[in-house]
Amino acid sequence: MPAKLKGAQILVECLQREGVDTAFGIPGGVNLPTFDALYQSKIKVILTVHEQGAAHMADGYARATGRVGVCLATSGPGATNLVTGIATAYMDSIPVVAITGQVRTSVIGNDAFQEVDTVGITRPITKHSYLVKDPRDMARVVREAFHIASTGRPGPVLIDVPVDATVSEAEFLYPEQIHIRGYRLQTAPELDMAQVMQAAEAIARSRKPVLYVGAGVIHAGAAAELAELAHRAHIPVTTSLLGLGSFPETDPLSLGMLGMHGFEYTNYAVAQCDLLIGIGARFDDRVTGKPDEFARHAKKIHIDVDPSSINKTVLVDYPVIGDVKQVLRALNAQAKPLDTADWLRTIREMRVKYPLMYREKQKLLPQYIIQQISEATHGNAIIATGVGQHQMWAAQFYQFNRPRSLITSGGLGTMGFGLPAAIGAQFGRPNDVVWDIDGDGSFQMTAQELATAAEHHLPVKVAIMNNQHHGMVRQWQDLFYEGRHAQSRLNPVDFVKLAQANGCVGIRVERKEDVHSAIEQAMHTTQQPTVIEFVVEEAENCWPMIAPGKPHDQMLGTHDVLEQDGGVPQHRRAEPDEESKLSLG
Repeated sequence: MPAKLKGAQILVECLQREGVDTAFGIPGGVNLPTFDALYQSKIKVILTVHEQGAAHMADGYARATGRVGVCLATSGPGATNLVTGIATAYMDSIPVVAITGQVRTSVIGNDAFQEVDTVGITRPITKHSYLVKDPRDMARVVREAFHIASTGRPGPVLIDVPVDATVSEAEFLYPEQIHIRGYRLQTAPELDMAQVMQAAEAIARSRKPVLYVGAGVIHAGAAAELAELAHRAHIPVTTSLLGLGSFPETDPLSLGMLGMHGFEYTNYAVAQCDLLIGIGARFDDRVTGKPDEFARHAKKIHIDVDPSSINKTVLVDYPVIGDVKQVLRALNAQAKPLDTADWLRTIREMRVKYPLMYREKQKLLPQYIIQQISEATHGNAIIATGVGQHQMWAAQFYQFNRPRSLITSGGLGTMGFGLPAAIGAQFGRPNDVVWDIDGDGSFQMTAQELATAAEHHLPVKVAIMNNQHHGMVRQWQDLFYEGRHAQSRLNPVDFVKLAQANGCVGIRVERKEDVHSAIEQAMHTTQQPTVIEFVVEEAENCWPMIAPGKPHDQMLGTHDVLEQDGGVPQHRRAEPDEESKLSLG
């Protein structure tokens, strides 16, 4: 006979069967039975300082490992504090299961203490939300939640559990099979080979193709298949922000990032290509600029597991719906070397004409600091970021060489994401070097989670670009609001003392000659977090940039800006070695 267990015990037993080894959260009145069951399990539960930190840690854990992240909160304010983190995961298609406590079923709808409609609040920002009133449904719901979160286009799922459902008993039967009505996945046998063949024929006819790659390649574990297609057909590769790491930036075929703060030559290459092959990317507004003028001379292929993404922003000529890994394998079986020698030569000339560069100023520059971190880690660290100028500089000047090495909020643009996401990534990959490249404004939104990192002796390294402003806001105010800095200047904070107060190593760097030694000290600190406050130039702007509403090939480039600024460019971004293993033609 099946054993009878309390609902909380069933919940935890199912988490263990789903392979959960770490969960992040805070206990409260109505989820105490769940935390008590977790206390008696093998799952490591990380007590965070704030529920938003718990959601971001689960998100960072999922991005770094590819497994489902788990966070927990109590009802009412505990649940609502998770909302920003759930929305962040939803916008970036990250598999997270959020488990919230709820008031007793008998008082739901009566404005009970700490009651909110958590399912209603989160329905627009989850793949699915459950309210489990009966412990007999618990095992099925947990099994379904993890399946939904991790399959197809990944995303967060919420399980809201009234307290009485966690203390009542039910027979425990773990469902080995899953049958969810209306949830149908594109699997290999269902792949439309006619779509694949049309795409393969379009590739064979092209002379100036570009692969435009998003995070879908990383979610599908398809980096090797992507590299095979690029090398076999001699096609250059550009990525979205979230696609960074899917293709090594040290590879000569890498064009780096495109879009609003992407590279000039990359955006120009996309504007001139005759075939744009979108793979696991959303064609979002930060990439396309003015959608009807995006890659206007090109035929377009769009490969995506989510049918709703096809033609949502940009009309395409060759849709291919299916798992990216399976589609790329099918394409590789058809791919032949293309004659792209002239096209690659043109791109090489554009690299020389429109390089990414910056000029020395009186104070430290973030670009230089990030280059130094990239060199010290050989491009193989996990880099988490907040949101703002520092995020774009990290994308530009850190050379990402492997999947799951950039942990950043793309779709929602969540300030405060960097530190807790770095902590989650470090828990998920304890043997990897993890850096949080952050801004002073973004960092302060979740800085309290330093205490969480210190409590667990995590060797997370934090590089704060302290320009005493919400930097991207200040840049836009200079460009579009006649320099009126309305509430963009921040109150001064001593980040060294803040770090030390939370049990971390604190270092302040104001001179260029001290940057390398500070990074090395952080790299060799293995038993506690290190926070480096880099005092950087306040008025430095992030270039190049596409103004809102402008086409993607009408950029204000770094060379133009530096000339207007009266300076001579002194530093450039390191580019792939053109004489390495793969010829550019």
